[in-house]
Amino acid sequence: MSGQPVRYRPHHFLCSLGFEGKGYSEAFTANMTAIVMGRLRAAGGEATVIEVTGAADDICAPCPKRRGNLCTSQDKIKVLDRAHAAALDLTPRERLTWGEARARIRAKVPPGSLRTLCAGCEWEPYGMCEAALSRLHEGK
Repeated sequence: MSGQPVRYRPHHFLCSLGFEGKGYSEAFTANMTAIVMGRLRAAGGEATVIEVTGAADDICAPCPKRRGNLCTSQDKIKVLDRAHAAALDLTPRERLTWGEARARIRAKVPPGSLRTLCAGCEWEPYGMCEAALSRLHEGK
């Protein structure tokens, strides 16, 4: 897919898997929709290159919680990023395609594990990401 790589902090890989058009603000939701639906889930999206970063990324750009390269919930985000980086074997500046990321999620994150892996995420209780993870494992 053409264009610059999408820059992602580690926990946004699973957020993108479960994204259903909801977010923190209209601008945030529009941006995430453009990235997830407009690039990753679009035709050819499996080839979209993602670069791992340890700071605010392309998803964070219009987030109302963003403060420079950090977040008003930075302590929680740091824990989520560390857990997701370890679970997915992600390293800073690593590049992989969305297809490779989905394969890695499927290989390394079993259904039912998000309650622990995503502990502290305000979106986890809604079950969107867990449902998407189950669909991924079912091959849908």
